[in-house]
Amino acid sequence: MSFIRTYTKPKVFGLTVLAALVLGALTGYLAQATDQAWLTTTLSQIGDVFTSLLQFTVIPLVFTAIVVGITSLRRLGTNRAARLGGKTLLWFAITSLISVSIGLAIALIFSPGSGVQVQPSEAAVERLAARDPGSWSTLLETLVPSNLFAAFTEGEVLQVVFISVLVGFAAFALGDRAEPFVNLTRSVFDLIQKVVGWIVLLAPIGVFGLIGTAFATYGNSFVRPLFSLIASVYGGTLLVLFVVYPVLLRFVGRVSPVTFFGKAWTAIQFAFVSRSSGATLPLSRQTAANLGVDQDYASFAVPLGTTTKMDGCAAVYPAIATVFIANLFGVELGLWQYAAIIAVAVFGSLATAGTTGWFTMLTLTLGAVNMPPEVIATGVAVVYAIDPILDMVRTATNVAGQITVPVLVARTEGLLDDEVLNAPSEPPLLSTTPRTPVPA
Repeated sequence: MSFIRTYTKPKVFGLTVLAALVLGALTGYLAQATDQAWLTTTLSQIGDVFTSLLQFTVIPLVFTAIVVGITSLRRLGTNRAARLGGKTLLWFAITSLISVSIGLAIALIFSPGSGVQVQPSEAAVERLAARDPGSWSTLLETLVPSNLFAAFTEGEVLQVVFISVLVGFAAFALGDRAEPFVNLTRSVFDLIQKVVGWIVLLAPIGVFGLIGTAFATYGNSFVRPLFSLIASVYGGTLLVLFVVYPVLLRFVGRVSPVTFFGKAWTAIQFAFVSRSSGATLPLSRQTAANLGVDQDYASFAVPLGTTTKMDGCAAVYPAIATVFIANLFGVELGLWQYAAIIAVAVFGSLATAGTTGWFTMLTLTLGAVNMPPEVIATGVAVVYAIDPILDMVRTATNVAGQITVPVLVARTEGLLDDEVLNAPSEPPLLSTTPRTPVPA
């Protein structure tokens, strides 16, 4: 048991995945250099099993995440709390739109993943060949299923998304009458999340097989696409962190970026190291208060942002990773698919309140552009190999945004105390307990 507790610690697990990445690359390169077909086959079988485990969770994860997310929005209160909640969500959407646009621009300019094309399974090839990436009519024709159950059994992810949205809003409209269904769906979602968590524990083995197969098949030419993804994600998130947020703070919040980063840097650093917005929540909440945000509003907005405001994980990264996976598998994305990427980034994180993470958002994004489940599972498994490196900067960007938006809204609502804002910087303390919010 002590081994399991140690293994599941974020730092230990991250190092294990990175070690598996290096070992898999070396093993794959050895298999290619020595022409050991048995070794290549073994690596491929390991990767295929891991991919299959991920693949069978895609459909139920997408359906339950969307339904639970939409219905969870009923928790927002009324009167001033509703107005504050609405304005907060609006700013979440605005900054997500800016962030995903930056991510797409970088992906289209630098084209991460190009140069090497991974061969998906025959079934995936057939389904990819049947797509018309540039046709809006094809989108409409394939969006609405002729058979409710066929969409699930045949793995039509885009149709499942459509069904999920309809069911989610229907449950939202029914209110308490739909509560038994919502509770059941939430329980199924929790079950799927638990299963995914167990599968993720096998990630080092899966990464070893997938990366090993890639190097055995394509040699060291596979290094360039992986580094291009890392460079693109870091470039996009750092632009959001050090350009977009400071501009908004200066011209909307009338807050000096120097003051902001002076007080928020401890939380941002902790987020980078811990790779957890949730673990950083006490620091983020107290940082917002130290920046002059009303304590009651900060106690509402920052926790809400921790689950829904993820410009790194839910906007920049899914946009770049989707283009990366498309390039890797030789899939051409059309205009409507880019629009779908933007729509998922803007509305997806809001619709998956309390459930959003990079895995869910990337899966939703790949599903929205109509990638087959086989490609989704394989693509996600490949990017998982370098996820610890990407997750650090994604989480730091997430947390900075989770503090920025409350500052902006507080300024527009007269809830920002300039005296506190301009007071000498105080490092936030994990032991600080904000006052209990008083309902409006």
